[in-house]
Amino acid sequence: MSQQSDAVVAQGSMLSEPQWSALNQLAGSLNAQQLTWVSGYLAGLAQAGQGATVVPQAQSTAQATLTILYGSQTGNAKGVASEYLQQAQAAGLQAKLVNMADYKPRQIKSETHVLVVVSTHGEGDAPDDAIELHEFIGSKKAPKLDNLHFAVIGLGDSSYEFFCQTGKDFEKRLSDLGAKPICDRLDCDVDYDDAVAVWTKQLTDLIQPQLTASAAPVLGGAAPVTAGAASQYSKKNPFSASLIESLKITGRDSVKDIRHIELSLEDSGLTYQPGDALGVWFTNDPDMVSDLIQLLALDASEEVSVSNQTQTLATALIEHLELTQSYPKFVEAYAAFAGSDVLNALQEDKAALRAFLAERQIIDIVREFPAKLSAQQLVDGLRGITPRLYSIASSQAEVEDEVHLTVALVEYDAHGQPHTGGASGFLSKRVQEGEPVKVFIEHNDNFRLPQNGDTPVIMVGPGTGIAPFRAFMQERQAQDAQGKNWLFFGNPNFTQDFLYQTEWQSLVKDKVLDKITLAFSRDQAEKIYVQHRLRQHGKEVFEWLEQGAHFYVCGDADRMAKDVEQALIDIVAEHGAKSQQQAEEYISELRKAKRYQKDVY
Repeated sequence: MSQQSDAVVAQGSMLSEPQWSALNQLAGSLNAQQLTWVSGYLAGLAQAGQGATVVPQAQSTAQATLTILYGSQTGNAKGVASEYLQQAQAAGLQAKLVNMADYKPRQIKSETHVLVVVSTHGEGDAPDDAIELHEFIGSKKAPKLDNLHFAVIGLGDSSYEFFCQTGKDFEKRLSDLGAKPICDRLDCDVDYDDAVAVWTKQLTDLIQPQLTASAAPVLGGAAPVTAGAASQYSKKNPFSASLIESLKITGRDSVKDIRHIELSLEDSGLTYQPGDALGVWFTNDPDMVSDLIQLLALDASEEVSVSNQTQTLATALIEHLELTQSYPKFVEAYAAFAGSDVLNALQEDKAALRAFLAERQIIDIVREFPAKLSAQQLVDGLRGITPRLYSIASSQAEVEDEVHLTVALVEYDAHGQPHTGGASGFLSKRVQEGEPVKVFIEHNDNFRLPQNGDTPVIMVGPGTGIAPFRAFMQERQAQDAQGKNWLFFGNPNFTQDFLYQTEWQSLVKDKVLDKITLAFSRDQAEKIYVQHRLRQHGKEVFEWLEQGAHFYVCGDADRMAKDVEQALIDIVAEHGAKSQQQAEEYISELRKAKRYQKDVY
């Protein structure tokens, strides 16, 4: 700006020309964040009065800021929180994003405004990275929070009894501590994008007057939060990978059909780390869709509206709507047309409803309870397809522009009909070599190899839980990491179900994998699982932990992961000469130090 224009601006302002010159010179040397801080600081001085004393910078940071805290098991809560950070900053709000795993719980007493975005895991449990904060605000150590304003987004699945329970917990406990809700809690089902968009707009409108008194708008909006050279592809804009291979890796007589899937990411710019997941968008089986349409005596070519887009009924059912997993929303909508006392009664008993849904796909409910409804009514009662997440079974240090998955084909007979899983059937049976699969990377910073390659690791991965540990070992071999590696693997039979057997044998031979402990449950009269093998090797497991080992678990959340954790607690109690409570505290400290990490589903 020229001196002449400086003078013009100064004449039209409340500043003298020297004041304007000094202010302009200062502003030109500041970045956007510093400008925001200075504007809030000056606003605070104005409120304090003309004779206010200048406070040193270290003491002047109490301006209102929105802290977005997320607790995420699969990445959904992190995604919602990250998107809102960009919205908030674009609206000129002073905001920051923090993973609950990296947040010091006592810091909550210094916050002015908090948005909690948290998923619910398992039977109403907090996700791993939210456990410490969740426990703290529910304990006697929690401080009074009379000066805190908060809002909560809970993510969950309405098929479960304790839907969005962790979000409800946070709301109640913060309120009990004196914090004031900014708006009503949002409980999100698996198809949450539209609901989140409406709710976050309302949140911004409510919170903006509270924050802008101490934070000036960021001119031109905030730049998107990125990590390095991010790819343009995401969950909402997936990349069309091509299928390289789908190979069955269980034996002919196995009770399981497990596939090794290879996809090409060439020209995508997508990168991933061991521990990340691949999101897969799938389409429904056209034969199943045809059967469903015939059962309801509808016309496949009739046009319907889905998310404000017009398409044929067949296209909507194949490409956009969830049919292989049943859910309460459909039962509620369909019961009105079926006039069924059974379906109406089920809605009053959540446990019975969950059991009913677990055994049936949408087409089973239609077969069992015939009804007359229109194509649009059917579509309105269904929810959108949600992508399935698979733990990545490869390291880019080894496979470069490929990504590998270990996928169990869901295939079974029920109610007199064959059934196939949505995504697993799509990847294993319907997609042919060279055909496209829409994918995106779901980063998981809560399931990472230790930064120090000399650190020992213990990996527990029965069944398809082996996937990320294949990636771990490829990465450690590529890095020539010197830390010891111990794998616990289990499946039904040695001869039929030893996944990637030759690879593990080569890793042992090359001294990359120091120990492998196997649990084949059906190879003897008494079933033996990975938790039994852990107990048998308890003394050495504890020695590895005392040497600084990181402990990883991947696989079934409902039973295996809980049994493994109990075994680990018992091992620490027995071989560490600790009480049960002390052993639980030991495991809790491992978790806080990110030395005990789980990728469970």
